[in-house]
Amino acid sequence: MDTTLYYAPGAASFLVHWLLIELDVPHRLNLVDTAAKVQKSPEYLALNPNGVVPTLVIDGKPQYEAAALAMLLAERNPDARLAPAFDDAKRGDYLQWMFNLANMVQPLFRQWWYPGEPAGETNADAIRAHCAPRIEAEWQRIDGHLAARGPYLLGDDLSVADFYLVMLMRWSRNMPKPAMEWPHLAALAHRLKALPSFTTLYAREGLTEWA
Repeated sequence: MDTTLYYAPGAASFLVHWLLIELDVPHRLNLVDTAAKVQKSPEYLALNPNGVVPTLVIDGKPQYEAAALAMLLAERNPDARLAPAFDDAKRGDYLQWMFNLANMVQPLFRQWWYPGEPAGETNADAIRAHCAPRIEAEWQRIDGHLAARGPYLLGDDLSVADFYLVMLMRWSRNMPKPAMEWPHLAALAHRLKALPSFTTLYAREGLTEWA
């Protein structure tokens, strides 16, 4: 399988890049200079009409949406057991968490970073003031779940949902109350940050913060 990841350091491509390493999937990397708006170029939009990273080109076919790509990689590498099988009792919980993180948590960060998109730049402070407690409420809810049913989102079973969660936690590192202030979230993050794949990911993307 010929695989190329279009990525930007620390962006949503972080999740896909991490899983490619963790799953030992042979791949190439193509850095997208988002500061120069390369993701909005006609050439890139031909791959990903949303104009964002990641894009994963598999055997010549471009695919996008980080959560979907994470699920695809897990299903194509079943021996790693990072996703419950179709007939597994935990399959429903797994799907629920993936979509919950994609629909309820990740969009709040988009609003935090680009408040002008939903409400105009003149309302940026109000948008961020509204987003912060909503993100904190999500951390509180997830931390409570981990306390009751952890240590991972699916109990004793590590899954791609945990990798996804840790990426989102990383994004909160400079917020008024980052995710690491919740103890069970912090414990999960420490476990995944101890993986060799995390160290490799940071080295490849040139990241240093939140190591």
